[in-house]
Amino acid sequence: MAPREFRHALDDRLAAIDGTRRATAGKDLTDDVGDRLLKHGVQPGIEITSEASGAVPVDIQARRPEVPWRKIRGIGNVLRHEYHSLSDRIIWGIVVDELPALRSAVVFLLSDPHQDDGSGAP
Repeated sequence: MAPREFRHALDDRLAAIDGTRRATAGKDLTDDVGDRLLKHGVQPGIEITSEASGAVPVDIQARRPEVPWRKIRGIGNVLRHEYHSLSDRIIWGIVVDELPALRSAVVFLLSDPHQDDGSGAP
C-alpha cells in the first residue's frame, strides 16, 4: 500500500473523530440514548474510524503500540453487522474513553517527521 493511501486513511480517521467530538461536546450518555439523530451520527463516525484502521500498515501501527488496532477494526464489524447487540453504554464508552487517545495517536502518526512520505526524500 502506498504511503499516501494510509495517510489519507489517517486523515479520514481524524475527520471522523473530530466530527464525533463536535457532535458529542457537552453531551452525555443520557443525551445519546434520547437523541436518535445524535446516535445515528456517532455510530457512523466510529465505523469510519474503524474502517480507516485497516489501511494503516502494520509497521506504522507499531509506532503506537498502545492503540488497540485490532479491536478498533473489530468494533466497525460489530457496528455494521451486529449493531443490535451493542448497548448505548458501550458506544458512549468508546466516544469518551477511546477516541481521545486514538486521536492523539493519529495526530502523532500524521506529524511524525521520521515517517516516509513516499517522496523518496530523506
